[in-house]
Amino acid sequence: MAIKRNQNPQQRNTSHDTNDKELLITQPTTQEKDNLEESIRPHSFDEYIGQQDLKAVLSIVIEAAKTRNEPMDHLLLYGPPGLGKTTISLILASAMGVNCKITAAPALERPRDITGLLVNLKPGDILFIDEIHRLNRLTEELLYPAMEDYRLEITIGKGQAARTRRIPLPRFTLVGATTKVGALTSPLRDRFGLIQRLKFYEPEELALIIKRTAKLLKTSITEPGALEIGRRSRGTPRIANRLLRRVRDYIQVKKFDTITQELAAQALDIYQVDPQGLDWTDRLILDTMITQFNGGPVGLEAVAAATGEDAKTIEEVYEPYLLQIGYLNRTPRGRVVTPTAYQHLGKTGEEQLSIFSDQ
Repeated sequence: MAIKRNQNPQQRNTSHDTNDKELLITQPTTQEKDNLEESIRPHSFDEYIGQQDLKAVLSIVIEAAKTRNEPMDHLLLYGPPGLGKTTISLILASAMGVNCKITAAPALERPRDITGLLVNLKPGDILFIDEIHRLNRLTEELLYPAMEDYRLEITIGKGQAARTRRIPLPRFTLVGATTKVGALTSPLRDRFGLIQRLKFYEPEELALIIKRTAKLLKTSITEPGALEIGRRSRGTPRIANRLLRRVRDYIQVKKFDTITQELAAQALDIYQVDPQGLDWTDRLILDTMITQFNGGPVGLEAVAAATGEDAKTIEEVYEPYLLQIGYLNRTPRGRVVTPTAYQHLGKTGEEQLSIFSDQ
C-alpha cells in the first residue's frame, strides 16, 4: 500500500502537551524551552552520535521501506533510560517523511485513549509509545489487531446486545520503548518485526555529544572539559547534557568564559558527582553496605532500611549503574560490594577486603 509523504519532513506532529502559563515575566516560556530541547535533539542519523550498530540496522530498514514505498515494520527499542529512544523515533519519522505522534503507556488508561490516537494516524505515520511495558491489558489487546491487520475492533454494548465494530486503519509503524523488555507480554513482544537494544555510551562518545550541545548553547568548552563531564555522565547522553547545563551555570556565576577540565571538575564536585559518575546516594548505598554490613552479602530491604531509601528506587535507579561499572554484585545470598568499590571510596585496608577471600 502506497503512503503519502509530507512535503516538509521537519513538520512532525508530537503529542507533547504545552502549558502557556508563565510564573514570572522573566521566566522562559514553555515554548522557548521546547525550542531549546528541539535544537539540542539530533534530527538525522548523521547528527546522532553513538549506537553505530543500531544506526546501521535502521538505515537498511529505512532504505528498504522507502524503496517499497511502504511503512517500516514495527520496532521495539529497549535499554536504560536517557539513551535516545525518543530521538530515534523522531529521526525515523523525518527520514521516512511522515509524522510522529508521541505518548507514554501510563497516559493510555482507557481504550478510547489509544483509539483516538490510532484513528487519527495518516498512512505511514509513526506512533511512539514510551514505557510500553506499562500498558494495561485492555489497551494492549486493542493493539494486537491494529499492529497485525491494521484494524480496530471495538465492542459496543454489553451482554447479548454487544456487537463488535471493525474500523480499518492506515498502515502505520509502532515504535515501542521500554527499560524492561522482559516485562512485555509475549503476544505484544512477538508482534514487533524489529527488536533492538540501545547500549551505554563511552566517555569519548559523550564528549562529542557535550561539545555539540555546548555549541548549540553558545558555551565555550575545551576537549578535556567535555571529556571530564563525559566521564561523570554514567554512560547516558541525557545526564551528560544535564551536567553540562550545571557546569555552564557554574562558570557563568564565577565569571569564566570557557569550560575547562579543572572548572568542570570543580563544578561537578559541588554537585557531588564524583569522577566515576556516582552521586551522594550511590556513595551512601555503598558506604552503608561496607560499614554496617561488612560489604555484604545483604538483602535489598536491609539496605533500604539502613539508608532510608525506597527499595524499588535502589533496585531500579541506583543498582543498574553500580552493577554495570562493577561496584556491586548480586549473589544468591544478597548484594555484595566489590573490591573496586572499596578502592574508589578509599577503603582499601586488608581488613575490609578480607570478606572477599571467604566467598
